[in-house]
Order: sequence, then structure tokens, then C-alpha cells
Amino acid sequence: MHGKKPALGIFEFVALMATMTSLVALSIDAMLPALLQIGEALNVEEAHHTHLIVSVFFVGMAFGQLFFGPFSDARGRRLTILVGLCIFALGTFICMAATNLETMLVGRVVQAFGVSGPRIASMAIIRDLYVGDAMARVMSFIMMVFILVPMLAPVIGQTVMNLFSWFHIFSFFLLVATLSGIWFFARQGETLVRSRRRPFAWKQLFVSSKYILTHPEVMGYTFSMACVFGAFLAYLSASQTIFQVFYGVGDLFPYIFALLAFSIGLASYFNGKMVMQFGMRRLCRFALKGVNVFAVVYFGLLVAFDGLPPLLPTLITMFAGFFFVGILFGNLNSMAMQPLGEMAGLGAAIIGSLSSLFSVPIALIVDSFLDGNLFPIGVGFLIFFCLAYLAVAYAEKVRASD
Repeated sequence: MHGKKPALGIFEFVALMATMTSLVALSIDAMLPALLQIGEALNVEEAHHTHLIVSVFFVGMAFGQLFFGPFSDARGRRLTILVGLCIFALGTFICMAATNLETMLVGRVVQAFGVSGPRIASMAIIRDLYVGDAMARVMSFIMMVFILVPMLAPVIGQTVMNLFSWFHIFSFFLLVATLSGIWFFARQGETLVRSRRRPFAWKQLFVSSKYILTHPEVMGYTFSMACVFGAFLAYLSASQTIFQVFYGVGDLFPYIFALLAFSIGLASYFNGKMVMQFGMRRLCRFALKGVNVFAVVYFGLLVAFDGLPPLLPTLITMFAGFFFVGILFGNLNSMAMQPLGEMAGLGAAIIGSLSSLFSVPIALIVDSFLDGNLFPIGVGFLIFFCLAYLAVAYAEKVRASD
């Protein structure tokens, strides 16, 4: 242990940190059931343009992580969370005031930039207070809560819409951010003492960034992560259109979304249990083969049913495929981070930012072809899961030759 000892009991600490980190998933997934109504309210002519409300969030997060990573190390965790929550609230107010899609997208980018603060500071607080097995235990508890949020968030969004309107999903965001902020500042002290703070230095940032960006192994895994996430983000941002418009499931959408999100949660749990036994590289190779088999099977289904297979086989195939995607998310990130050692903080920010910035254009390109059938999603899975496989093969080759 180092830094200040945790003042909170383990369960309150886990609940507080999980609330802070899950603001990200809540801000993305609670919006999904509302995209159609928001598009109508803001007079959006092309339906797929409303998908930007989800995908541009990751652009804001990319820059937010780059800013708040060094900021947290230089100014402390409490100030990082305060500044982040204030920026998140500002972005939410911009979204609430929006009368057109452009203003809404600006608000979403600001929201995402802000919410990166609590996310990064929470992870840093856990690292400040817990080490080794104790940290792994805390993280496993937090992951269990974290898995529930993407499953519940669309149900929450749908419920708020049914009781009030889409506008009040943003009111709900403000309420959660305010309550979690009050809880944090009332109960959790600063964990990074002044003597351990690292003043921000442009020169150090430049040297470290150059090392990370020119490291072929790190970049191979990062590109692979971007391809996997880009193909998945194309599905995520279009999921409301896919299920409510193409399949006409109506109010069942949040529950179908929760079912598929559960597959990724299940994969995270499985990965946590198996990674010590088999190692992350072996699990990663297994999952990369899995996603590519899934992509081929799903594309075959699309061909057999003219681009719109029945709902049940679609859900079964996606559930199986997303299980492999869930295994890849954590492991690819860990493999990209492994060579970075002392630069882990900045490395996490740069890897997270790059994979987000690469994945958003992938999702936008795939979604721009969506027109009454799911061929674009299927082709996206085929192309980008194959590229992810090749990128990891390249990174492994570089690693073996070192």
C-alpha cells in the first residue's frame, strides 16, 4: 500500500468507484432508445446521422483521456473529478439546449471530454490505494458492477422516455453526476499527496509520446483494438435502427440490447477466471479466431436471407460473436500496455485515444451504407476482424524477433 489508506469500507469504495467509471457507459447506452425521437425533434433528414450522437462521444473521450491523464498526475485526483464533472454538466446543458443536430453533437463531445476526468481519476485512485492481489480483487468487483450498466442503461433510457421524454434522459445524467460528485467529495479524500505529484512537462510528453507511437508492437495491438472496436461501434451506434426500424421490436429493444451486452459481460467474467491459467496471448489468439468465424457465419446468414435474417438466428449468432469480442477488449489493451513500464499512465491515455480516434471513422463509414439491410454491418465485421487478426500477427512477429 502507498498513498493515503482507504478511509472507506471495501463495499462503499467499490460502489463509489464503479459509479464514477460507469458514467461513461450510462452516457452512451441510455441514449440508444431515444435516437429516433431525437432525430425527429431536431429535424434530422438522414436517419443514420443520428448514429453520430453515439459515435462522436468517443472522439470527445479520446481527447479527454489525453488531457486528464497528465492533469490527474499533476493536480491530484479530487480536482480532476471536480473539473471533469463540471465539464460533463456543461456538455449536458448544451445537449438540452440543442435545436439542431450540430449543437447536440458539440454537447456530446463536451460531455465525453468531461466524463473522461472521473473515469481516469477513479482508476488512478484504485492504483494509489491498492496494489497486487488487493487491486485485482477491487477491480474484479468493479467489473461486475461495470458489466451491469450497459445492460441496464437502455432500460433506464426507455423508462425515462416513457414517463417523461427523451429530453429528461439528460436531466437524469445531471442527477447521477451531481449525486456521485457529492458522494465522492463527502467520503473520499485525496489519494495523491503533493510530494508524489508530477508536474506537467511538454518535453517529457513529447519524448514519451514519440516512443509509444513508434513502438511497432504497441501500435500493432492498438490498431487491432481499433479495428475490433470500430466494427463493434458500427453495430452499437446503429443498434436502435437495426432492432427498432429493421426488425420492429418496439419497446423490447432495451432488453434485446441487454441480452447482447450480457454476452460481453460474460466474456469479461470468463476472461478474469481463465487469464491466469491460459495467459492473455493464448486467449487473444483464441478470440481472434472466434470473431473471424463469427464474421463468416454471420455474413453467410445475411447472404441466405437477402441481408435481413430472422431475429432469433441473428441474436444467437451475435451473442456468440460478442463473447469473443468481450475477450478481446481487455486483453488487447493489456498486451498494448505491457512494453510501456514507467510510461503506463500516458501509455493508457495515448492507446485509449488512438483506438477511439481510429474506430470512430470505421463505424461512420460502415453505418453510412446502412439502407434497409444489414450487409454493411456484416461486411464491416468481415473486413475489420480480419485486419485485427493480421495486426496482432504482425505485433507477435515483432515481439518474437526482439
